[in-house]
Amino acid sequence: MRFQHSPRLWSEHPALVAGAVAATGVTPGPEPDLAPYLAAAKERLAGSPESEFPEIQAWRRTFAAMGLKPTQYRCASEALLRRFRKEGVLPRLHPLVDLCNAVSLAYAIPVAALDVSRITGDLEVRHATGDETYLTFGGDTEHPAPDEIVYADAGGHAHARRWTNRQSGLSAVRAETADVLIVTEAVHGTAAADVPRVVEAIAAGLGAHWAASPRTAILTAAVPRFDL
Repeated sequence: MRFQHSPRLWSEHPALVAGAVAATGVTPGPEPDLAPYLAAAKERLAGSPESEFPEIQAWRRTFAAMGLKPTQYRCASEALLRRFRKEGVLPRLHPLVDLCNAVSLAYAIPVAALDVSRITGDLEVRHATGDETYLTFGGDTEHPAPDEIVYADAGGHAHARRWTNRQSGLSAVRAETADVLIVTEAVHGTAAADVPRVVEAIAAGLGAHWAASPRTAILTAAVPRFDL
């Protein structure tokens, strides 16, 4: 399986820096230590709301450039930070998802965890044709609009809509998940320094909690592909 962003996407969003982590042997179990990441997020939110973070502002500009209203369709990290600021807790779903969410909170950068067994063939972040199918977490099927940015596999499934806005229920990590692909993407000015830190944090968590030996990559226009 290969993960990549399309040449058109790199051309239209040259500030993009992406990171990828692949791991096997994931199981549900006790929670990894999330406290340092949650504390970092609380400290940062105490200084200013998430809407003022440069990471979030950059995604808002990107969403606006895609023709989306940024306060209606928020990137995943902004939505998570907003909820965390209001509720003060992180929703617990699955140990790996919880780790990814905590790291996303700390760095204000979207992180997506996908069950590789639910992906057909290669996975590409690209503009939709309009024929893809997207499964919501509620079990409904949608069709992304033509030119919407999606995570599309070779079987025509959209595993995320509106780029970093919302993942699909099809490839969501669940109790039986064993093999995962974790993707993080940023478009702000210091993304080239920050994305590797996110990747390192997730890889360290996988190694410490699951004794996994994850494979990692930083993707750019010059090195756009990751072979799992």
